[in-house]
Amino acid sequence: MKILVINCGSSSVKYQLIETSNGDVLARGIVERIGFEDAVFLNFPKTGKKTVQTLPIYNHKTAIQHVLESLVGERGVIRDRAEIAAVGHRFVSGGNIFLESVQVNEKVLDKLSDILDIAPLHNPANLLGIEGCIAAMPRTPQVVVFDTAFHAKIKPEAYMYALPYEYYEKYGIRRYGFHGTSHYYVSNRAAELIERPVEDLKIITCHLGNGCSIDAVREGHAIETSMGFTPLEGLVMGTRTGDIDAAAVLYIMKKEGYSAEEMDTILNNKSGLLGFSGVSSDMREVIGAAESGNKRAVTAIDIYCYRIKKYIAAYVGALGGLDLLAFTAGVGEHSPLVRKRACAGLSIMGIEIDDAKNSNATGGEFEIGTNGSPVRIFVIPTNEEIVIAHEAERLCGS
Repeated sequence: MKILVINCGSSSVKYQLIETSNGDVLARGIVERIGFEDAVFLNFPKTGKKTVQTLPIYNHKTAIQHVLESLVGERGVIRDRAEIAAVGHRFVSGGNIFLESVQVNEKVLDKLSDILDIAPLHNPANLLGIEGCIAAMPRTPQVVVFDTAFHAKIKPEAYMYALPYEYYEKYGIRRYGFHGTSHYYVSNRAAELIERPVEDLKIITCHLGNGCSIDAVREGHAIETSMGFTPLEGLVMGTRTGDIDAAAVLYIMKKEGYSAEEMDTILNNKSGLLGFSGVSSDMREVIGAAESGNKRAVTAIDIYCYRIKKYIAAYVGALGGLDLLAFTAGVGEHSPLVRKRACAGLSIMGIEIDDAKNSNATGGEFEIGTNGSPVRIFVIPTNEEIVIAHEAERLCGS
């Protein structure tokens, strides 16, 4: 079955056309700078030449039309749009309403519109992608896969905040967690690599990119996750604070006279590695600055890695032990330094990294634990698109 996977940002559309029978990516690409006359459209077909176009694309609907046109015909990878059996969409937060993937209908669209403000940086753009695909392919089933769904079985003691209960009842204020599709893929892939059922394993997955989160996985589903009501909570990230005393936020707002919107921008876009180091949100550049003697960059890396180590240790306790530890996403897959620092001192928990294996582990699947490490440690590139494609296939039939 051919499934088109769509992941929309506020000014971008990422896509892959996947043959689910064998996992082949027939074509992939991205439309960037939507809303401008010089939008950029990159298309990478499995067969044929990569194309790069600069053209005016003013909305997501037009962007999706360009994507579909690139897939069909002599220069495309399919003969007709009808070959696309379904479209799978990433949707960042389903809130308390959507606890699993769902096929789109009018009722679902209405409910999606009601939860846009739970993830205002992501959900509205995700909905635009769904609407654009419905307009372009009205007879093709549309399936929504939620980043939060993998965390649906987390228990109240792990997801509730100690706020007045009325805020949970009125607004659904609780920990939802994000990156769930990635954590699902990596935990299942790690189990495959050691040839054991995921349901029998205690696993910690570390998704370390510009956004960062850690999941504790038991019996095949998350029991704990580091992100919260929004993707701000938890680890230090590229531009997000991660965990912070809420009173410190209020104190800064009073001292500086910031509005809620201004403070939100600081917490989400001007903090993290960028805010502390003053160098960049990119870990590679921060490491480079640290190696050149930038003390703030050194401390930024210290904070970043220490927070990861603290969560790993806490989640070993939550799981009651650990069988597998896996690193994924941009930093997790490509930074031996971060992996080594995040695991330093955790040998008491059975976590022992082999320095040589770790140093050589970039750009693929690797086992990086020592030969005698009680915990198996892996680097596993994530593949959220294949998870979305299989969910669309499951809901729409074979």
